[in-house]
Amino acid sequence: MPMWMPIFRCNTLRHGTAYRPFASRLTKICLVVLLALLPSIAHGEDRFPPPEFRTPYQIPTTQTPAIRAYWLGYVDVAVLAVALGLAAYFVYRKRSRRGVFVLMLACLIYFGFYRKGCVCPIGAIQNVTLAIANPGYALPWVVMLFFLLPLAVNLFFGRVFCAGVCPLGAIQDAVVWKPIQLPYWIDASIGLFAYAYLGLAVMMAALGSNFVICSYDPFVSFFRLSGTVPMIFLGAVFLLAGMFVGRIYCRFICPYGVLLRLLSPFAKWRVSIFPDKCVNCRLCENSCPYGAIRLPTPPQPARISRADRLRFIAALLLVVVLPVIFWMLGVATGPRMATADPTVHLAQVVQRAEKGQLPTLTLQRDQLEVFRKSGQTPDDLYEQARHVQHRYANAAGWLGVWMGLVIALKLLSHVLRRRRTEYTADPGACLACARCFKLCPVDAAEPQEERIVAT
Repeated sequence: MPMWMPIFRCNTLRHGTAYRPFASRLTKICLVVLLALLPSIAHGEDRFPPPEFRTPYQIPTTQTPAIRAYWLGYVDVAVLAVALGLAAYFVYRKRSRRGVFVLMLACLIYFGFYRKGCVCPIGAIQNVTLAIANPGYALPWVVMLFFLLPLAVNLFFGRVFCAGVCPLGAIQDAVVWKPIQLPYWIDASIGLFAYAYLGLAVMMAALGSNFVICSYDPFVSFFRLSGTVPMIFLGAVFLLAGMFVGRIYCRFICPYGVLLRLLSPFAKWRVSIFPDKCVNCRLCENSCPYGAIRLPTPPQPARISRADRLRFIAALLLVVVLPVIFWMLGVATGPRMATADPTVHLAQVVQRAEKGQLPTLTLQRDQLEVFRKSGQTPDDLYEQARHVQHRYANAAGWLGVWMGLVIALKLLSHVLRRRRTEYTADPGACLACARCFKLCPVDAAEPQEERIVAT
């Protein structure tokens, strides 16, 4: 067994003193390593210097982080791994909201403002998808590790990545002021958008069309201190609304959050409420800004009513019917979505030009001029565009199947809602932020060595 495993034992381990010296040394070593690496990180140089032009050509300013030294990728992965370990330590061993908050701010500074939001596990979804769909695409190993590490840690410790490591979550968590509790049905209904966003991002990346997650990241403009006015405005709206509805992007939009939510119920350790010690004070429910505490359900009748049977049968039928309906809708809307592809867009410009409708935009006029000089015939271009539209129709059909299944299974789970006689923490919705720990009177009254940290 590795030396660090005793720190995170859970079912029978209490907060004793046997492992504190090692945990303390581990924390100090991690901090020293990070401080030692910061000067070298700050002086990283580009791997490929710009060419020397003989003409007065000015290299345009890019909106993405500059190319860094290859070895700095190892640093980013090491920082991510250390941050994930510290997040699990602060949540499950120290039970410290302050520790989680400080770590969250440090990761916001490093992964957000210093690394400018790239590489990001959320955007890495698209790179992994493109690598699977296109064998010719070489997936950077740093991107692969950024995608896999939080998922792997999630299988052991729940959503600690969301708690203290993700810069997008950190910038939202820092502005939570007076959060309101949304009704469960509203929370669940709006949360369906995240599943649709994940499916759309995977579809567009697989088709090689666009990385929509990166294109519409609402906070990257703040991280890079630049961006378009609409994206800055969108980010500001998210942050202002996040003062009253905790982590809107994380809960209702984030596609990576969908993957973490699906894996969290299988986590070996997670934040739990123990029914044999709970006094039903409801302080955890009131302290959670993310609606992760599930209340006891009303008493159920001994016999299942006819209405309940009919609802169950209808929900089962929807599992079959909704994917088919959404597949047909996807196939019908796929060709319209194909306008995002450059080939289809160029075909539309050429077709309008042949009808005498000359483009008014300079970019479209340039595209038309380049096409005419290429020697390609319009018929060949139209054939390529039809092929692309066919691919989009098939992909949109599968996107419809995905959303049909998600909606149908959500309805089925609501019909089959399990009876709860006590308060529980939803493992999928709980972000392991540690807010509820210090407010629990049972947790505060017990000696530190007797506290059960997770299950």
